[in-house]
Amino acid sequence: MPSSPAARPRVGLFATCLMNLFRPNIGFATAKLLEEAGCTVEVPSAQTCCGQPGYNSGDVDAARALARQVIAVFEGFDYVVGPSGSCMATLRVDYPKLFAGDADWLPRAEALAAKTHELLSFLTDVRGMKAVAADYAGIATYHDSCSGLRSLGIKAQPRLLLGAVGGLELTEMCDADVCCGFGGTFCVKYPEISSRMADEKTANIEASGADTLLGGDLGCLLHMAGRLKRQGSPVKVFHTAEVLAGMATGEGIGGTLK
Repeated sequence: MPSSPAARPRVGLFATCLMNLFRPNIGFATAKLLEEAGCTVEVPSAQTCCGQPGYNSGDVDAARALARQVIAVFEGFDYVVGPSGSCMATLRVDYPKLFAGDADWLPRAEALAAKTHELLSFLTDVRGMKAVAADYAGIATYHDSCSGLRSLGIKAQPRLLLGAVGGLELTEMCDADVCCGFGGTFCVKYPEISSRMADEKTANIEASGADTLLGGDLGCLLHMAGRLKRQGSPVKVFHTAEVLAGMATGEGIGGTLK
């Protein structure tokens, strides 16, 4: 059951598929930031994919089945928070659409959507966080991923928090809000177009003079990190949560690619 307003809010951490498979450190960083924001964090083991790949590919029945499981697992929490604008936009924006006209599931989908938040938005807009106790020595540029920016309005929030990181200089790249070419299944269906878009993005990253690329969606970051690595770029790539939590170490995302 949801906790009382006076207690520490009970947050269900939505652990995305890509995070679990490729970058668990983002999950640990997310949990740390949520705890620093005064929340009690739980990671339900019965959670599963949000259903976005199926939904975007037209398999609405499979998407609904996954959505029902996610709703059942998370509806008892005060908030549902995840380090991905893409996945959280699915819960917040698409779930009510999936169950339109369903008298049983639509109210449950709408209730979950109302308390679902992307991490950086939750920290700033809900918990009022304006600063973090973290340091990062470097010059970073930020990529605004499509889902976070256009579906959830995430733009100022990461820049506010990154501005408080000791030793970090934030520089804006040209066309920071232009798609990197990942687009989930788009990069598989249209690889040549996707690669061209990634090349334009990496050129802007290099031109910014930054030594670090940050963002809020791991899919986008994996896509750009792979391209940067194959181009021989020394630019490191981290999820913003890793920097804010003081857990951005090593080569970064895609550091082992050859």
